[in-house]
Amino acid sequence: MTRPIFHLRYMLLLGLLASPPAMAAEAFDVVEASIPEIQEALEDGRVTSRQLVDQYLQRIAKYELELNATMAVNPSAQAIADTLDAERRAGTLRGPLHGIPVALKDNIQTLDMPTTGGAVAFDGFMAPYEATIVENLKNAGAIILAKTTLTELANWVATGMPDNYNALRGYGMNPYDPRRDPRPGFDDGRPVMSTGGSSSGIGTAASFWAASVGTQTSGSLLIPSNNNMLVGIDPTIGRLSRHGIIPITMDQDSAGPMARTVAGAAVLLGAMENPSNTDANDPAIGRCDAVADRDYTAFLDEDGLTGARIGIPRAYYYEPVTPPGRDQPVGGLSSEAAALMQEAIAVLKSKGAVIVDPVVIPSQVAADPNDNQLLFGNCYDTQVRGQDSDCSIVMKYGMKKDFNQWLASLGEQAPVPTLAALRAFNADHPQRNAIKYGQQELDFSDEMDVERDRERYEADRAKDLRLTRTEGIDAALQDNDLEALLIPSWAGEQIADKAGYPQIIVPFGTVTTAYNPPLPEGFDVQPMPHGVAFMGTACSEPVLVRLAYAFEQATRRRVPPPQYH
Repeated sequence: MTRPIFHLRYMLLLGLLASPPAMAAEAFDVVEASIPEIQEALEDGRVTSRQLVDQYLQRIAKYELELNATMAVNPSAQAIADTLDAERRAGTLRGPLHGIPVALKDNIQTLDMPTTGGAVAFDGFMAPYEATIVENLKNAGAIILAKTTLTELANWVATGMPDNYNALRGYGMNPYDPRRDPRPGFDDGRPVMSTGGSSSGIGTAASFWAASVGTQTSGSLLIPSNNNMLVGIDPTIGRLSRHGIIPITMDQDSAGPMARTVAGAAVLLGAMENPSNTDANDPAIGRCDAVADRDYTAFLDEDGLTGARIGIPRAYYYEPVTPPGRDQPVGGLSSEAAALMQEAIAVLKSKGAVIVDPVVIPSQVAADPNDNQLLFGNCYDTQVRGQDSDCSIVMKYGMKKDFNQWLASLGEQAPVPTLAALRAFNADHPQRNAIKYGQQELDFSDEMDVERDRERYEADRAKDLRLTRTEGIDAALQDNDLEALLIPSWAGEQIADKAGYPQIIVPFGTVTTAYNPPLPEGFDVQPMPHGVAFMGTACSEPVLVRLAYAFEQATRRRVPPPQYH
């Protein structure tokens, strides 16, 4: 069971978060404060790290039971803040995040809070080692204030499990509409407005901490960033270490920053990088050349769009396309979203960008079904052995191979020894909601045999890379001499994630959500946040940061959630 000192509800009941912060005056307010603004306030003496922690704890105490954003709060956060304040007074700064509170998705291992992945079997689990990115954040001076909620095991448990649901904490709520869905069949407690998943942007959007770290395998960082009006960076696989993060597949897993501004996300990204650009525990590290001093703020240029060549891949992302052999078109935008993207393109042009429109991604318009990326998605629950010839087994194979390897790395402290044991535990604990939505994804991953299925896995992985890299993103960029592609919201998640290529999403507006079945008459439907994403080739984060920052400064469209501002 979770130790009471770590559990937020116990802390609330005991009053550990209830006393007002000791501040001489309200000289600095954490609400909507960006990391650069917090850095400046700390340097100027307008706020201390202890005061920051106290303010954030106050907000958690006030709003957490409405939003379910937090899995655990660090019981040592105030003491850590005091230590960092003393170091600052003595003239010692560890790095760019010195004394700044951030949060981690609860599949990232820490030594001072449980790492649960939201799974009942991992309730209270204290990891025997810390994730490499956590070590890097602490070395940069960050205060790890809390663990964020998440879709259980990064949304590889059951098809039909709502975003940001897990068996330990229930449903995370979107601060832009924190109401629950009232429709029959959907009235199990889930939010009416999706939070996105499996990472959580809830607490970052509601100013529970300065920024947070999410993870992505297939959209799990970009989607919540979009839905919570945040800047999210899903970096190149090989940019940040994955050691100490509960995996789905190391072929596609990545960690990345979620913040309220591009500048904040850039600071967090640099702080997570390995100083040596090597990692014995993650052989992908070193794929990209190191950025000087790990400082991505060097690429923050308000004029960064001038002369930039940016492509508009119309087919699928903007306009529907019918894949070969199919009767119905896929993709495209609603008229409202299309108008928003046209406005974004106009902004880019006005700031000096060269827009190439349209741009063709060859694998998404290929006439041969074997060459068409839209016809080769990830295998999911119904695509079991014998029914999975037209999809990639990379994710379900990885959840067997890489998840079991991660469990083995925990040694005797592993809550369960294997994926099969986890499935058995879940089946034995239905009274604890361990399988409220079933565990189809775990079941069909466990049917994989790492040796027997290796040849099929390697073939699928090679096809994924061919269709997303050489005949996909790279072909579109190289054929048109482009720096990036402009993608509506999170729609590029599958092609970029399979390729292991970076994206940055920036808030830009809202669009009306269509509900099927419709919401009850008189239910005031709130619009969904809608961002704009810049997608590039491997290791192009410096370019994407420059483009995203210039676009953000030209638009400044982020709007804080009204109830929590």
